[in-house]
Amino acid sequence: MPTRVDGDLFDAAKSVGAVNSRSAAQQINHWARIGREFEASGHVSQRDIERVLAGDGSYDTLGEREQAIVRADWDEQVAARIAALDFETEFAEAGETWSEADDAGRLTARG
Repeated sequence: MPTRVDGDLFDAAKSVGAVNSRSAAQQINHWARIGREFEASGHVSQRDIERVLAGDGSYDTLGEREQAIVRADWDEQVAARIAALDFETEFAEAGETWSEADDAGRLTARG
């Protein structure tokens, strides 16, 4: 059944899959099975994970598996926030100037 996945996930699956002699699709299926088992495992507390992700629980009190799930979720959140950043537009709309390095590494004022 066709399924869409994020480009970064597909690229990661392609890289990791090559090391493990799997196609990108096989690697994504492998990761999905692991995730399913984590959620179904009696050793993983979904409630505790959800509390930490909501800011109501302590990461340090989680077991290794729960911490791994929380870190994966945090990685997704950080990647989404970084992808949404557009400082050039934000600064330009605010009438601010900013500095950045050009392709040769020289400092250039913009805005």
